Amino acid sequence: MVVKVYGQIKAANPQRVLLCFLEKDIEFEVIHVDLDKHEQKKPEHLLRQPFGKVPAIEDGDLKLFESRAIARYYAAKYADQGTDLLGKTLEKRAIVDQWMEVETNYFYVVVLPLVMNIVFKPKFGEPCDVALVEELKVELENILDVYENRLATNRYLAGDEFTLADLTHMPAIRYMMNETTLSGMITSRENVNRWWNEISARPAWKKLMELAAY
Repeated sequence: MVVKVYGQIKAANPQRVLLCFLEKDIEFEVIHVDLDKHEQKKPEHLLRQPFGKVPAIEDGDLKLFESRAIARYYAAKYADQGTDLLGKTLEKRAIVDQWMEVETNYFYVVVLPLVMNIVFKPKFGEPCDVALVEELKVELENILDVYENRLATNRYLAGDEFTLADLTHMPAIRYMMNETTLSGMITSRENVNRWWNEISARPAWKKLMELAAY
């Protein structure tokens, strides 16, 4: 059965789900939700995602929202199909979960307001909070130093294999690399830069970028 994904292909959170589906060879259909027109706040979408965000999915009787929860579910449901994104042992899965939590609670919560201020506020004629941007840049430098140390001894964040721990970072890093002046935070760190170059060369990511048509 084809999974219906409600969202916008260019948006970071739907991209986590779509990238998971591409890695797992899961058929999907994107139902466009125009964020610029605030369609995510309309009553019909709030029935799918009560917080007015994207993505939300429908898979037969199953309805889910929150991109990381969706990715975890499908990585487990199709564990023997496509790329193994969870790890083959309980211990490996714990490490994957750990770095997914790092992405959620340390990395993304800093990158999101940076991107909002640098990219989206000017787009909609709103002032950028320059002081906040500078504060967050310092915080992000410290976070990426931790990543640099981790990746000095590990090919990927959770070990020797590409997993959800890496996948969940990719949409936000794309914004850093292509749409802001923050790319130097990645390229200046030998191990982080090597990691990004490797994961962004994956066929599934390239396919997603083609679908997004940046």
